[in-house]
Amino acid sequence: MTRGSTDTAFAPAKVNLTLHVTGRRRDGYHLLDSLVAFADVVDVLTVERGDALTVCGPFAGGVPTDDRNLIRRALRLAGTPRAVMLEKNLPHPAGLGGGSSDAAAVLRLVGACPDPAALLSLGADVPVCMTPRAQRMRGIGEILSPVPIPPLHAVLINPGVALPTGRVFAGLATTDNRPMDALPDAGPTLDWLARQRNDLEPPARQIAPVIGDVLSALREAGADIARMSGSGATCFGLWPSRALADKAAHELTLSGWWVRACTLI
Repeated sequence: MTRGSTDTAFAPAKVNLTLHVTGRRRDGYHLLDSLVAFADVVDVLTVERGDALTVCGPFAGGVPTDDRNLIRRALRLAGTPRAVMLEKNLPHPAGLGGGSSDAAAVLRLVGACPDPAALLSLGADVPVCMTPRAQRMRGIGEILSPVPIPPLHAVLINPGVALPTGRVFAGLATTDNRPMDALPDAGPTLDWLARQRNDLEPPARQIAPVIGDVLSALREAGADIARMSGSGATCFGLWPSRALADKAAHELTLSGWWVRACTLI
């Protein structure tokens, strides 16, 4: 963050390394068990005095600037109006929690820390995005615990298909799935991660078969693990080094998809 007439913060992409749907409450909210990490691929927010939201960047198109936007809703919740410039570098909707990460970043910028219930009113991913480091997320997004993980070197790919989250959840064969396996004491290993899953991946692939093409491309490029993030359609692959992830990203960019090498923390 820089201080002066304006304040600036980064809103990193949220990546669900795992996403187990373990139940559904009577009010319709799904119960999750997810290991979340954050990438060094970010939206950039700048705030100053005022009360307007402007958006620039490669994914500015289609981002609302009225009260439908989570940034404006978060500032209203905090009671601290600001003029915000959002540089939208993350695709949306994409399973990367971009809007939630933007909302959390602006709350951090203005020094606001609403209680968990208030944060959940903005969205299930907002609480975990308030502290952008590896965490286990349970319940409907309100039960959070830090998880030690080594830096993970990844390639993110979004094929440009928007998936409605509600439709993906509606396609679940069952909502009563087993939770994640017990985490190793020193944090997740690749072997442990490989045994976990994203329960939203099968219904998402039914809606958007291109997700299967993305996962196949990641595996063919040498990914140790390839999985969908969130409710899609972004997928990630993991490599043993950043150099190998960079090399794979360069090769995969020829696909015409949005492709970024990154490090997850």
